[in-house]
Amino acid sequence: MYYNENTTIFFNGEFIKVKEIPVSIFNQTMHYGNGVFEGIRAYDTPKGVQIFKAKEHYERLHYSAKVMHINLSYSSSELEQISYKLLEANNLKDAYIRPLVYLGENMSLTPTDEVNVVIMAWEWGKYLGDKLLNVMLSSFQRPNPKSCFVEAKVVGHYTNSILATTEAKSKGFDEALLTDMNGFVAEGPGANFFIEKNGKLVTPPLGNILAGITRKTVFEIAKELHFEIEERLFTPEEIYTADSAFFCGTAAEVIGIASVNEYQFPLKWEESIGALIQKKYKRRVAFNE
Repeated sequence: MYYNENTTIFFNGEFIKVKEIPVSIFNQTMHYGNGVFEGIRAYDTPKGVQIFKAKEHYERLHYSAKVMHINLSYSSSELEQISYKLLEANNLKDAYIRPLVYLGENMSLTPTDEVNVVIMAWEWGKYLGDKLLNVMLSSFQRPNPKSCFVEAKVVGHYTNSILATTEAKSKGFDEALLTDMNGFVAEGPGANFFIEKNGKLVTPPLGNILAGITRKTVFEIAKELHFEIEERLFTPEEIYTADSAFFCGTAAEVIGIASVNEYQFPLKWEESIGALIQKKYKRRVAFNE
């Protein structure tokens, strides 16, 4: 469970028990998916509890709200301070933080003046676990970027992710990998995707994928370790000539992939660039290194 009877959340300016939150059944986010959210992690470090890249996450929340015509009145710094208070109120150190901005009552297709801000937190292990993943190339595609703002974390967008993950798990896989509308590799339902080929990393460019904050951190770490990352379009066929692969995202962190469909990556994960980045990422979030 994500909460119990003693769990405190932040709701519209005050800290209250989660079961006390008043939610209208007519809210637009529930009916039409017009709401925005973030996924953020906090870590118990030698310097105390640290929220990893809180500023970047809350700036992206503001971007998402802006493009969806939602008036988010709290600043990024205010939201960050609230998040630390929330962790303290729930006695959480290693935690997942979920800010959600949802709208008021409205059955028409325009945003509402009523904007509700909720921040929740709970203990949550790695979303995709620790073992190497067996991944399925999904029959679903990511949304056309001309149909929505694909770089925004919008509630309604994640029906696509639910369909892809459910399909993959129903067929015995751990997770899905989606293509874009033109058949090029895009990303997982909740994580960005990298392959290693001939000693360098390759990943899809921005435009058809979420601009992941963990993805950006992977770029930073790869530069520090002197590994090249090439951002370009590539087809699923190129995956089947790659040496290794991994997903990355706030919930998943950095997790290796054993196979895509029937193709087993030949390079041992422990010998891959992804494994080196995974180790460096763990130290960065745990020790601020």
